[in-house]
Amino acid sequence: MGNSALRAHVETAQKTGVFQLKDRGLTEFPLDLQKLTSNLRTIDLSSNKIESLPPMIIGKFTLLKSLSLNNNKLTVLPDELCNLKKLETLSLNNNHLRELPSTFGQLSALKTLSLSGNQLRALPPQLCSLRHLDVVDLSKNQIRTIPDTVGELQVIELNLNQNQISQISVKISCCPRLKVLRLEENCLELSMLPQSILSDSQICLLAVEGNLFEIKKLRELEGYDKYMERFTATKKKFA
Repeated sequence: MGNSALRAHVETAQKTGVFQLKDRGLTEFPLDLQKLTSNLRTIDLSSNKIESLPPMIIGKFTLLKSLSLNNNKLTVLPDELCNLKKLETLSLNNNHLRELPSTFGQLSALKTLSLSGNQLRALPPQLCSLRHLDVVDLSKNQIRTIPDTVGELQVIELNLNQNQISQISVKISCCPRLKVLRLEENCLELSMLPQSILSDSQICLLAVEGNLFEIKKLRELEGYDKYMERFTATKKKFA
């Protein structure tokens, strides 16, 4: 991509606060954006070939609310990313990430996090520090178990579809705000699904198709009637 074209995008972004450059074959984060660290509210560089984020620059976008880097080649995220104290939406679907920075819990304003199609092998414990997190998409990763720390998650919706999950901690029932839990196409036996999800949680939409049991068997479990009461009440609310 030519310098003049990039310059034109930068000039527009200076006025609008939005920098969007998708599917342009970029191999690195545009360094010209460092002129706009106090301007930008939105950056979308999805569908490029970016392999890393420049640590010295990425943490300086103090007003940034939305960052999208879907469909790139990121393998790690710099700690400096976690300086973005106003960031509300972070989309990193279809990259090569194996873990999140230890400082990830500092993204205190984060509401929506999308990490579908990466190489995560565990539920990142850093997510439990994020008090405003509403929606997390961890589908299409390599997660095998859901640990006890899950009980501290504040999310409303958790998408774990298409992982390799065979074990779930009973603590998932303690999530204070969790309403939607998606576990489709995993490796769950019915005996490994904590019954308390049905009887004692806030969950009113449980999606478990494509596991190692028939859905009709779920309806025979103790607590299923309590789950259906929540499901029906929620349905009525949105009808």
